[in-house]
Amino acid sequence: MPIPFDVLAEPQRRRILDLLLERPRLVGELTAELGLSQPGTSKHLRVLREAGLVRVRQDAQRRWYELRPEPLAELDAWLAHYRHLWSASFDRLERHLDQLKDDAP
Repeated sequence: MPIPFDVLAEPQRRRILDLLLERPRLVGELTAELGLSQPGTSKHLRVLREAGLVRVRQDAQRRWYELRPEPLAELDAWLAHYRHLWSASFDRLERHLDQLKDDAP
């Protein structure tokens, strides 16, 4: 399932993914780290889960949220086709900055 870009456009959801990259976490931990309400955190987690970016593991009464890297790998593979555009721009910028440095008194 492709990741809708609006899922990743939301800064709090990206922050959740960053936190889950470190390790699986409970909703309470994420809520404390994000400074959001528990319902707000749960809403973001639901969107991420529906997009396939996170999974939930039940442990007695606790729900652990974990990152699913596979969809991100698919996104990375798709973006790979466009990286040459960025590389070329950075190369031009580097040449321009080097020329400015050489022209400086």
